[in-house]
Amino acid sequence: MATRQDIFDYIANNYAATPVYTFKSFPHYAVLKTPQNKWFALVMNVSQEKLGLSGTDEIDVIDLKVDPDLAGILRQKPGYLPAYHMNKEHWLTVVLNDQTDTKTLYQLIDDSYNLVG
Repeated sequence: MATRQDIFDYIANNYAATPVYTFKSFPHYAVLKTPQNKWFALVMNVSQEKLGLSGTDEIDVIDLKVDPDLAGILRQKPGYLPAYHMNKEHWLTVVLNDQTDTKTLYQLIDDSYNLVG
């Protein structure tokens, strides 16, 4: 399972980007940007019900830019959802829990960075 801190460490080590907390109303929402100031990841804590999941607990998720064809394939799997707070065709929400495959997640982060660059 990849935690917020694991993601932040991975991104800092690979892209020298650090989280920016842009939203005053949502102090735990962390934006990650390229050197050109383009968003490539958004880490959030969101209520399960807002994501269309059962339950009201807040869970950590990450929004990443993806190829629309890949997004369609991944959305068929548990833990991959239409993007929350972003364009649903070009962005994907990944639930961060014990079912999240870290290798796949890091590849999606790499892809997102490259897609926005």
